[in-house]
Amino acid sequence: MKLLPTKLYTTASLFLFTLLSCQFANENAKAHTHFLLEPETLETNTLQSNVSTSPEWDHIKQRIDSFYNKQMAAGFNGSVLVGYKGKIIYEQYYGIANRSKGLPLSEQSAVQLASVSKTFTAAAVLYLFQHKYLDINELVTTYIPSFPYKNISIKMLLNHRSGLPDYTHWAVPFANKSKRIFYNDDIIKLLSSVKPHLDFPSNTHFKYSNTNYAVLAKIIEIVTEMPYKSFMQKYIFKPLGMEHTFVFDPADGLPASASISYKYNWQAEPVMFADGVYGDKGIYSTVRDMYKWDQSFYQNKLLNNETLELAYGPCSFEKAGIKNYGLGWRMLCYTNGNKIIYHNGWWHGNNTCFYRFIKENLTIIVLGNRFNKNIYKQPKVIFSIIKNTDANQGFDEDE
Repeated sequence: MKLLPTKLYTTASLFLFTLLSCQFANENAKAHTHFLLEPETLETNTLQSNVSTSPEWDHIKQRIDSFYNKQMAAGFNGSVLVGYKGKIIYEQYYGIANRSKGLPLSEQSAVQLASVSKTFTAAAVLYLFQHKYLDINELVTTYIPSFPYKNISIKMLLNHRSGLPDYTHWAVPFANKSKRIFYNDDIIKLLSSVKPHLDFPSNTHFKYSNTNYAVLAKIIEIVTEMPYKSFMQKYIFKPLGMEHTFVFDPADGLPASASISYKYNWQAEPVMFADGVYGDKGIYSTVRDMYKWDQSFYQNKLLNNETLELAYGPCSFEKAGIKNYGLGWRMLCYTNGNKIIYHNGWWHGNNTCFYRFIKENLTIIVLGNRFNKNIYKQPKVIFSIIKNTDANQGFDEDE
């Protein structure tokens, strides 16, 4: 990938500057210099939709339709997409994006991804690692000197082995006292001043914590000298053609086309203190944009195969069963070597599923904006319909 300076130079100066920049990045990955990588325009702006008209696929679509007719009757409100080998084989929008305005869900209706946002934060960190702008094996204090825990590495944040307690719990009293929205800088300052006790000694086992990804987002900002939302827009969303994807900032509000998050009784979820924190959540997207995100990994548009292998494993089998966590991805690891790469999310009334059967290039995406825990069971049923198997077999789901 080409490295460019930010100002105009002569041809000779440009060549020399580029060489020096490359050398500096390779030799000192943790230096906080101006970010020089220029994003490439990636050819994923168009998707092929409903290309299969075989009787087999038509029957599958009918069965999925029948399933979602029942889900709608039970309260489901959301968007669904199934992709196979780069082609959309099922895409439907069920229900309302904005009830007060009478807007139905559509291709443009971005939904809060909740913890599925972590897949973007992890990929951004690994992108910087791949291009030697940071080292995931370095300690967090290398990048954030005020960080009070001296033995936690970036990799421990990525795979939830840091022991950091979840800020959505321990920071609540401080938020209630301040009566304002918190951002990532606030979480970093609280970690430094309060220094909440670790849940366990670092790197001894796994425990999911949103704090890990709030810190990772701050590291991205420090390394790139760009706001997280600007970096994601310039280096990921725009190059991949993700036109309806953005990082939510309560100060900006939501675009008119974005979906509202609803409680089960159709009351709109209010903005609360943690909505300003990003990296662990906060990205809004559509099922089509998420399929572009999915397909970018098969095409090595952002990460090469070596980095992807790092992200997807290895499987630790730390706990009984098949559930594992890589670097930004949940994984279902089977003894025959097969893996399902996925992530689910839950924030306010948003329940989201992103399942990637990478050996088959099969993807199931469900984005709901009205609280409904049954959403987490839907990918399993869709998979069973496609495979024509019992819905009680196949794979486990996890919230």
